Amino acid sequence: MRRLLVAGSVLALLPLSACSPTSGGADDGVRLLGETGTVRVAGAVGDGGDLPDADDPAYDAALSTPRTDPVYPVVGDPGLDALHYDLDLGWDPDARLLTGHETLVLRATGDADRLVLDLSDALTVTAAALDGTPLPEDAVQHADDDLVLAVDVVADQRYVLELDYEGTPLPVAAPTTRSDFSTNGWTTGEDGSTWTMQEPYGALTWYAVDDQPADKAFYDISVAVPDGWTSVANGTVADDVVAAGVRTTDWHLDAPAASYLVTVATGDHVRTDLSAGDVPVTTWVPTSSSRGVAVAAAPGALRWVEGRLGRYPFDSLGVLVVDSESGMETQTMLTLGDTEYATSPAVLVHEIVHQWYGDLVTPTDWRDLWMNEGMAMYLQAIYQAENSDYTLEQLMAYWYDQDAALRRSYGPPAQARPESFGESNVYLSPAVMWHLLRGRIGDRTFWRLVRAWPRTHADGNAGTDAMVRWWSRRSGVPTSFFDAWLRGERTPPYA
Repeated sequence: MRRLLVAGSVLALLPLSACSPTSGGADDGVRLLGETGTVRVAGAVGDGGDLPDADDPAYDAALSTPRTDPVYPVVGDPGLDALHYDLDLGWDPDARLLTGHETLVLRATGDADRLVLDLSDALTVTAAALDGTPLPEDAVQHADDDLVLAVDVVADQRYVLELDYEGTPLPVAAPTTRSDFSTNGWTTGEDGSTWTMQEPYGALTWYAVDDQPADKAFYDISVAVPDGWTSVANGTVADDVVAAGVRTTDWHLDAPAASYLVTVATGDHVRTDLSAGDVPVTTWVPTSSSRGVAVAAAPGALRWVEGRLGRYPFDSLGVLVVDSESGMETQTMLTLGDTEYATSPAVLVHEIVHQWYGDLVTPTDWRDLWMNEGMAMYLQAIYQAENSDYTLEQLMAYWYDQDAALRRSYGPPAQARPESFGESNVYLSPAVMWHLLRGRIGDRTFWRLVRAWPRTHADGNAGTDAMVRWWSRRSGVPTSFFDAWLRGERTPPYA
């Protein structure tokens, strides 16, 4: 990852606790440019730097089949398949300015005279190039959160797109009736600290992206912030350097991820290093938060989940606490709101389950959200019953009693209404379905299949029909059982 960062003098900030970056030298790619008082990434389009080899077979694991999402067709484009995002970001908290250089390795899915990406119109593209050739200004059209590049591409050919951009990011309205969040994407606090949650979409608020679940890609994210601050993203830290008053941290994610599972945050965090067996676990908690003790339960939660689902599928696990009331299963780095419930052991279990159900295997489109939430909610229920004075059967009966009202208000789990994203119909009803299926086929077969499904579809996508067929064939339970629970307008029998 290139780090061509430009920084002026910055205000002195609180020292970081429990983190020790190295001091940058003459060759670390960071340099001082005047006394501007800003942190920014230098424009790198057309600078003659080496481009990645788009045909490198290492990218093959990120090959996807993008599509027009039937629930939220305004985001995502089936014309390209993103393979690797390399994001060099600079965040100036005083100016509320984000600068970025993006290098995107992509595959064209068909012959076309344009490429289309999602990018908020709060950000301005200042330069673009395809395979090292700068694009003229009239070849770059940007309006209504669509970035349209007038270029000729050939089906199944791979390309390297470079973009320089900057602006003040703004979150987008979330298509939900939930009370714990109303916007998605890049969110800036009063002190200039930032965080992101972006399900079902919102990554477009801070980089150019094919913002749909069907398109998984590798990520390298480098973030420059004033010295004394931290930046947190998915994966593990590849480099951490301070030079000229700027701290630059490089994050590497070595498994493909959908855009809604990507996270980035800046601010003043305390890092704590833990472990669960041979899995390194890190927590990142704002110095203003008291949730450090709560999220330190992550290793125990991971061990509990591994006892049901098998070995953790990634190389590391992190927990990031942010100024939100919600939580997200962002891949390898959970993003949890700074509340008692969002950082509770039950929610840690829930979001860790998603690393198998949602992250390792990701929905093909947003009709399939129940595939993530139903299993995560069911294992959360098992955990809660083991650690409370009520039984699992009592909890399932309670959730079953809510099913009819949820279907009336929000639709069946696999046909949820677009304006009510993430409501309880995709959590509770599928959880009850899994419980009843377990009773039908027995624990041994049930848990064997629960473990096998993510392994069978690792690093890929799957939809409702594929999951129903897979489970029906292996469990011997007819597809009508699943269809009644997932698509029926009426509550199925509790049997």
